[in-house]
Amino acid sequence: MLRRTLILTAAALALAACGQGAETATDTSGPLIVGATAVPHAEILEFLKPTLAVEGFPIEIKVFNDYVQPNTQLAEKRIDANYFQTKPYLDEFNAARGANLITIAGVHVEPLGAYSRKHRALADLPDGADVALPNDASNTGRSLLLLQSAGLITLRDPTNPLQTVRDVTGNPWNVRFREIEAATLPRVLDQVDLAVINTNYALDAGLKPKTDALALEGGDSPYVNYLVARPDNQNDPRIRALATALRSQAVKDFIAQKYDGAVVPAA
Repeated sequence: MLRRTLILTAAALALAACGQGAETATDTSGPLIVGATAVPHAEILEFLKPTLAVEGFPIEIKVFNDYVQPNTQLAEKRIDANYFQTKPYLDEFNAARGANLITIAGVHVEPLGAYSRKHRALADLPDGADVALPNDASNTGRSLLLLQSAGLITLRDPTNPLQTVRDVTGNPWNVRFREIEAATLPRVLDQVDLAVINTNYALDAGLKPKTDALALEGGDSPYVNYLVARPDNQNDPRIRALATALRSQAVKDFIAQKYDGAVVPAA
């Protein structure tokens, strides 16, 4: 069923692309180069790779260990698409870098978690606890919302996803925040009382969100991870075929079986 869907989707989009003019005049020969972080994004792409190749849509997966280069290289046309980020992060990147990258398809949610190797519960945190957060604006705000929902802090605006530590209005534990590059957070877990870690980096470090996190976003998190491309190649049949495959039931089943709730298919 997945194969038939890919064929029909790509054929229709190829015909549509012919009438789109210069905006879609991009080289569609050769494999589609897709940037991704290792877990779970590259693993999901690896799962799809054989099927896509059989259907005539080969992909080449380029693994990154940070959140900046996949977007930088996509904007510079060094890769064709990427799959690793939420829309708030993409919006922040576009605004800060003057880029115009666009979402193609929402694939999954990775519930953000707060972890500790020193304490078994948030209630055990000492006064003046050191809490590490990812240092990019969208993930800092998201982390603060998680800590607020767990009762650790209160924020000036209970719903604003782009708040900073300056917007903390209630801090009964006198938490001291340390803002650190997201990829580095698992490595400093022994040095702090608590660290809020993106699930892809948590999984890569051997952490199990469902059992190890002291606080975890619910499955209704709005932070969906997207396949992202550029306006000039958004109608590339290879990208559309990949989008269809990433949203397929086969991928939803793979995610459910492999990640046991640490990664949740998007609605």
